[in-house]
Amino acid sequence: MKIAIIGTRGIPNHYGGFEQFAEYLSVELAEQEHQITVYNSHQHPFQGKTYKGVDIVHCFDPEYLIGTAGQFIYDLNCILDTRKKKFDIVLQLGYTSSSVWSKLFPRKSIIITNMDGLEWKRTKYSKYVQRFLLYAEKFAIKNSDCLVADSLGIQNYIKEKYQKDSVFIPYGADVFTEPNIEIIKKYNVQPYNYNMLIARLEPENSIEIILDGIVASGLSMPFLVVGNHTSKYGHYLKEKYKLSNSIIFTGGIYDMVEINNLRYFSTIYFHGHTVGGTNPSLLEAMSSSCLICAHNNIFNRSVLGNDAFYFENSEDVAQVISKADKRSYSSFLTANLLKIQEKYLWKIIINSYLQLFNQSLLKGI
Repeated sequence: MKIAIIGTRGIPNHYGGFEQFAEYLSVELAEQEHQITVYNSHQHPFQGKTYKGVDIVHCFDPEYLIGTAGQFIYDLNCILDTRKKKFDIVLQLGYTSSSVWSKLFPRKSIIITNMDGLEWKRTKYSKYVQRFLLYAEKFAIKNSDCLVADSLGIQNYIKEKYQKDSVFIPYGADVFTEPNIEIIKKYNVQPYNYNMLIARLEPENSIEIILDGIVASGLSMPFLVVGNHTSKYGHYLKEKYKLSNSIIFTGGIYDMVEINNLRYFSTIYFHGHTVGGTNPSLLEAMSSSCLICAHNNIFNRSVLGNDAFYFENSEDVAQVISKADKRSYSSFLTANLLKIQEKYLWKIIINSYLQLFNQSLLKGI
């Protein structure tokens, strides 16, 4: 098959979940001798034309010049290029800045869209942008040949709101099996004597609620905040908690070995995401044997079930962090690892996409 992947900043991953997924999927399919192309921003640190057997097309991305509006131009450039390549399938990851151009997709290609989360509910956006994203969501659903929902919550939402069927394929993870205490020393923490979160520093990820709870608990145990903090909101958070000696902003960490070791040796891992489907960082925390305290919502509960703590406010956070002991909840860790092995392994997820691609071509949808 000849497949294109658009909608990300590119591979190898230097940004987030969709980029990580695009890397795993494209490399694996290339190893199976499919012809895979991933579209990269021209600003991407990797400037090669191929990556582990995957063809890379760099398209002009003016986001660094004009801000968020540049994403629309980047997506347009990617879509226009797909019209030249005669792809069997174009896999679109997300729709926020691409669905407005969806009528320009090559007509002979099958367009499969991963709908991501409920983008229009993200609090970082103004009311005007939220209304636009709801419009973009409708456009993506209307102009895609096949929809992928990465959580049952999203699948039910699409069915109820648009009366459209979608294919449920969650995100993936691999079980972390090689812990190395030496690696975490770089961050001046001791095994099982620190807590942490990993997230984009945005309001809908409950960062402020979690950190307010950390402060309220009065504990001096280090708390690592892993995520790019150079944004306006990141600066706000650093200023607000600058007097707390326990809260440490590490910045973004993209080395998976470091990330997995930090997760593995943490005491409690906080997952504050409130909008989205099967969140990548949540699965990776489960696969790294984390004791998890997650925001109480349908997306997180559908993955974790009863094998985690939940919070809704800073008081909940303070209570959990003051009482939870990882050694006393080994059953949570074991149950979550079993979920990864049975439902979320990358091998399973990639095979599900491959099956979807083959079925789509056979049906000629």
